[in-house]
Amino acid sequence: MASIIFEKLHADVRAPQRGTAGSAGYDLAAYVASRTVRIWHDGVMHERPAIESNGSYTLTLAPGEKALVPLGFKARLPEGHEAQIRPRSGTSVKTDLVIANAPGTVDADYADEWCVPVKNGGAFPLVITHGERIAQMIVARFEPLDFEQGPVERSTERAGGFGSTGR
Repeated sequence: MASIIFEKLHADVRAPQRGTAGSAGYDLAAYVASRTVRIWHDGVMHERPAIESNGSYTLTLAPGEKALVPLGFKARLPEGHEAQIRPRSGTSVKTDLVIANAPGTVDADYADEWCVPVKNGGAFPLVITHGERIAQMIVARFEPLDFEQGPVERSTERAGGFGSTGR
């Protein structure tokens, strides 16, 4: 069985974990304590520090703002695998947190800190708390293939693009 190599960037970071033995996804938690986070508003990037209050750190996003939320670790996936970053179903239902490029991909050769691109999709400020589970990771195998030029023959009666089955 292949393993994911996990490197903590802070002493209190925990490796992503599955909620149950039957869970496909590994929960990803925001690591914003004593950090500045890259924020985009109207296409312009700036950095914003997380705010500390009563020992807890939070990051607040205005409606429409996007952020690259750090996770506090680096990881190396086995060759031939990718990590698909997706919304958590509970978070999607209970908040206006949107994973900006869902599903996003982390490639096996990515060697920097993992982050999750998020957006406040609601009409009110959205608070992300340090340690909050904001996304999930599904590990998938893939096989790189070469492209070869040649004619593409119809293999079924389907043609016409989106909605081509008539349903």
